[in-house]
Amino acid sequence: MTQPVPDPDQQVFHRHRNLLFSVAYRVLGTAADAEDAVQDAWIKWSAADRSQVADPKAYLTRIVSNLALQRLRSTRYKRETYVGPWLPEPILTSGDTADVVTGAESVSMAVLVVLETLSPLERAVFVLKEVFDFSHAEIAEAVERSEAAVRQAAHRAREHVRARRPRYTADRSRQREVTEQFFAAATGGDVNALMELLSPDVTLWTDGGGKVRQALLPVTGASTVAAWFAAIGTVSYQGVEPADMNAELADINGGPGVVFSGPDRVIATLTFDFDADGRITALHNVANPDKLRAVAEGTAHDVGTR
Repeated sequence: MTQPVPDPDQQVFHRHRNLLFSVAYRVLGTAADAEDAVQDAWIKWSAADRSQVADPKAYLTRIVSNLALQRLRSTRYKRETYVGPWLPEPILTSGDTADVVTGAESVSMAVLVVLETLSPLERAVFVLKEVFDFSHAEIAEAVERSEAAVRQAAHRAREHVRARRPRYTADRSRQREVTEQFFAAATGGDVNALMELLSPDVTLWTDGGGKVRQALLPVTGASTVAAWFAAIGTVSYQGVEPADMNAELADINGGPGVVFSGPDRVIATLTFDFDADGRITALHNVANPDKLRAVAEGTAHDVGTR
């Protein structure tokens, strides 16, 4: 039986597909929109005169960056009118290569939340410059702006992110250790153990999107947040009784997190920010079912930058 001849153009696109998703996800903050942008990039790639393309990787990255920027502008109003805090759509992540470890911070909930406060242009420019190390000239071509405009946007974005991103964070092994301790304390209802793991001014952000009941304002303070999580094993959540609730550790957005599931669905994810000593300074709890599809699918994404 004759084997089908591989399509070289399809092979080129597939080789860079992970990179394209990584760019689009950081620009958009949602896996579903990022996948749509990658699919649209494939359509444009298929229709392009590839004999004129000297560098397929750069060409494809420019395409997906522009598509992601356009999509971000179109979704801006929905995010501004969102019910409660808007958090990025969590994704499962994998890999311990140097490239993945380097890219992990830029895909963390903490950084994606900060990126959400930038203008669409600033966000796209920041991602391409600071995460993927594109030149200002390359970015100008990708976002269809002058190089001078890109330089200004890059400067504004860098200063904005620098002022708001977490300044200190524990190493990865310490983060995982604290997450495991938090997991054990929460599932065991141990308030005192939880208090020891939380920074005094810890903040819990919950995103139900108006679809499920969640706190519409941030929950602050170690005692309040500890009591919130100590109750996990004693009360029903989204109609799921404690005995039917499953919680497991997972790698989410480049760091340790927790996935909560019922008998037939993923219910929520939980991720953490840490200070230099390993205490938890913030928690991001995503429960909007529309944002849990990527985690429910179970596909782990490589968040590297190559």
